[in-house]
Amino acid sequence: MAQRQWGTGGRGLCAARGALSEPPRGDAGTSRLARMTPVLVFSVIVAVLGSFSFGYNIGVINAPEQIIQSFFNETWIERYGNAVEKSTLTTLWSSTVAIFTVGGMIGAFSVGLFVNRFGRRNSMLVNNILAVIGGVCMAFTKLASSFELLIVGRFIIGIHCGLLSGFVPMYVGEISPTSLRGAMGTLHQLSLVIGILVAQVLGLESLLGTAQQWPLLLGLTVVPAVVQAVALFFCPKSPRFLLINKQKENEARDALVKLRGTTDVNDDMREMREEHRRMEQVPKVAIPDLFRSIDYRQAIIVAVMLQLSQQLSGINAIFYYSTGIFKNAGVSQPVYATIGAGIVNVAFTVVSLFLVERAGRRSLHLVGLAGMAACSIAMTLSLVLQASASWMNYVSIVAIFGFVAFFEIGPGPIPWFIVSELFSQGPRPAAVAVAGFSNWTSNFLVAMCFPYVQELLGSYVFVVFTCFLVFFFVFTYFKVPETKGRTFDDIASGFRDKAGGAKAAPTDELNHLSEGNGDSRV
Repeated sequence: MAQRQWGTGGRGLCAARGALSEPPRGDAGTSRLARMTPVLVFSVIVAVLGSFSFGYNIGVINAPEQIIQSFFNETWIERYGNAVEKSTLTTLWSSTVAIFTVGGMIGAFSVGLFVNRFGRRNSMLVNNILAVIGGVCMAFTKLASSFELLIVGRFIIGIHCGLLSGFVPMYVGEISPTSLRGAMGTLHQLSLVIGILVAQVLGLESLLGTAQQWPLLLGLTVVPAVVQAVALFFCPKSPRFLLINKQKENEARDALVKLRGTTDVNDDMREMREEHRRMEQVPKVAIPDLFRSIDYRQAIIVAVMLQLSQQLSGINAIFYYSTGIFKNAGVSQPVYATIGAGIVNVAFTVVSLFLVERAGRRSLHLVGLAGMAACSIAMTLSLVLQASASWMNYVSIVAIFGFVAFFEIGPGPIPWFIVSELFSQGPRPAAVAVAGFSNWTSNFLVAMCFPYVQELLGSYVFVVFTCFLVFFFVFTYFKVPETKGRTFDDIASGFRDKAGGAKAAPTDELNHLSEGNGDSRV
């Protein structure tokens, strides 16, 4: 088992270092594959069905925008006998789009209330009730001639997705072996971007993006929720929650046996008992404690900054701006080019899936931020020069695809699951709630502010995101530790030791933390 290699001491870290830094071969490769048990794979797939729903609801509203606005106008005429004013229509549409992120903020901030009471698996189960309610509201909007019902449905779905953004990475991280935790965590982002792509495709006019079918397009979010709700009954609960939070050692062992496919789970049990012992030595952790306590302060700052690096990178602005760029480049059907960007999104998330346990979280995040900054600069130059050189339009297209690709290599998937790695079992729910709230809040701010910033700066709008990307690159280089191949408790101990002014770690351990990238700090 992977966990037998790692404790809080330097010797265990060094012993595991070689196995994780080199490609698996021979018996090592067989052992690594053996941990991919059917129950683990099934449980992760079922969990990330929620991520698919999350992505689907992000992408589903874009394609039928004009059709839904026409519905708003028709409904207004039926009620009041005159067409809706343009400013009122803009307000209604903005509310429909933005209310999703408001619900997401509320949901993300409420993660701890659910997972501490119901557990990780059961929280996902209960959360699907919101998906069904929200999906039904949206599906019956046209039949009821009520745009208010659509706005309410989007708000409820936003709460559902905000909760999912915490539940899924937490559950997947807690059931996965240490050596596979990064790859399994990346599946959250992979399922999310697949959901976005599916929504884009189904939103085409030749499929469900029509005046008659758009309510069905929005209501289809009920399907993955129902499937997940049924399948979750066949998934084990989080063994860490059972042992550490509920002190149900026998049930935790049974869950581990199912997940690992072997009765030899003593190393996992030993590691969890040690984490439980540490938890009993400290008081219960609430959200304010994350910022007050020196043991958690650095870790929560890192967690929040990683979330901000994802949203303030400009990825949503790129998708917002891409249709106009594709039009300027002479693309006759820019919607298909946008779908092409969605395919790049999925493809490079798969690339990240295979790289995250080899290159490490920190390294991939740095590469992603640096690549996005370069593409952002290229985007700015192409926008400034496209009037004088028509071929610069094609530079814009390449820059968009490159920007999306680098995003999915690092800043896309990594912030979601690394938050669960930075904290031990006690403070994890509160930390996930804070990080998720930061993600959704920055998402909301970008969505609301980008049109105004674009109007103010014109072709230089992406200079703002370039500055953010450079800042987050520097922060990641100096402050973010490598978490690959380390147990939850070992990572948390590193932050505690740093905060407490502990002695410097042995040279070999520092080398392990830096992974050859020039930074040995925790």
